Amino acid sequence: MEQTFGLLLLQAVYVFGCGTPAVKPDTSRVVNGEDARPHSWPWQISLQVKHGSQYHHTCGGTLVGPRWVLTAGHCIWPGDVYRVVLGEHDMSTQEGTEQIRDVLRIIVHPSWDIDFVADGNDLALLKLDKSPIMGDSVGVACLPEAGEMLPPGTACYISGWGNLYTHGPMPDKLQQALLPVVGHSVCSQSDWWGSFVKTTMICAGGDIVSGCNGDSGGPLNCLGQDGRWFVHGVTSFVSSRTCNEVKKPTVFTRISAFRDWLND
Repeated sequence: MEQTFGLLLLQAVYVFGCGTPAVKPDTSRVVNGEDARPHSWPWQISLQVKHGSQYHHTCGGTLVGPRWVLTAGHCIWPGDVYRVVLGEHDMSTQEGTEQIRDVLRIIVHPSWDIDFVADGNDLALLKLDKSPIMGDSVGVACLPEAGEMLPPGTACYISGWGNLYTHGPMPDKLQQALLPVVGHSVCSQSDWWGSFVKTTMICAGGDIVSGCNGDSGGPLNCLGQDGRWFVHGVTSFVSSRTCNEVKKPTVFTRISAFRDWLND
């Protein structure tokens, strides 16, 4: 890279701080998902793909440095043109907080293979054409240390503009839902995900609440002991039959397993 991502990330944390939204997320009453408080997940972005002359939301993502977004590898297709919208909440209206950036460079994890999703490595980095203006509606996420593991039952939140239910509509407003972490020893059982899940992944939810199409690439937000929010996962896959299948929690790429790649 022109300048190492690791250095850029350290600069972002030093200058802007991370994981401390000016608007506190509403964690008091999440049942089946709900509208998020506007800009309470300020690192959440909308990755949009160009169709004809228009751009459409296709995936979520996380701002992890002043010019870097982390998303899922399966969100990227060769030849497509993408842009990133930061500071977004309600896609049905111009709120004055949106910032649009072109994608200057795409780096898909070298071991990602769309034909072998269960092998993992479902990550991509996007370099923006210029840094967004940081503020109440746009901020940088904190990332976990290398090798850090979340205990089963940890309360985390998925956020995104994914379908409200299987084959359902996409919402205008950013959604959030509580997804407790499911331990690998449970998630890898044969009547759960079995061998599809690896230790480089995180399972969360699976009890009526899950991610859905359009949430892909977005963050799994978990509150740290120091009061900051950390993005531990990148939304990777759900059941192909339904978004809310029992014993089929949402599966995320575990960021702490890929810190070496991110810092390379």
